[in-house]
Amino acid sequence: MDIYILQIDTATEVCSLSLSLDGQVVDQIDATEPNLHASKLTVFIDELLQRNNTSYKDLAAIAVSKGPGSYTGLRIGVSSAKGLCYALDIPLIAVNTLESMFRGYTKLPKGVCDLYVPMLDARRMEVYMMIFDKQGQVLATTEAVIIDKETFYKYSEKQICLFGSGADKLADLLADKSNIKIDSTYVHSSAHLAISAFEKFENKEFEDLIYFEPYYLKEFIATTPKAVKL
Repeated sequence: MDIYILQIDTATEVCSLSLSLDGQVVDQIDATEPNLHASKLTVFIDELLQRNNTSYKDLAAIAVSKGPGSYTGLRIGVSSAKGLCYALDIPLIAVNTLESMFRGYTKLPKGVCDLYVPMLDARRMEVYMMIFDKQGQVLATTEAVIIDKETFYKYSEKQICLFGSGADKLADLLADKSNIKIDSTYVHSSAHLAISAFEKFENKEFEDLIYFEPYYLKEFIATTPKAVKL
């Protein structure tokens, strides 16, 4: 039986859809233009399925990047995924965004580091991050961290690779740390969910459609725009 899974990732600025067959990515759409999640997500899903001669009834499951990440983006992606699962009567699979970043990054032809730190931008010098060793073992679980020069002190004997939207802003702060590499070339994609999604499907690790919510990590804080003096 062919296991087609539609992967949705709106946790970052990239609006990303991908289709996998038995854990291997068949096709993907990654759009980086701002504010596309709400207006283009369903359009991209239709386009992706049509150009691969696949229909909604062929899908065995929907996988979604559950967070952490953009509050608004996560709400849009998870709502869309849950709606499709309800309509098609198929299971929902959720994958930690940082875990998928690690899996995607280590598949790329890059130099080997001792530790890998996927990061998503929060505010100011704060990031959402995890720490993995090169075997994929989790050394630090998902957390929000305010980065300073001593954040990675206990790993000073290790070669560390930081990547993702949260890492890009740290270049000046960590410039004197010879053991830390900041890779600004990483581009996030829903295609990185494929391996984890297929493993979860085989293990029947499905979410409860009624109670599942995105993993925001931190509560959304609404701000009031400053008045403009005329």
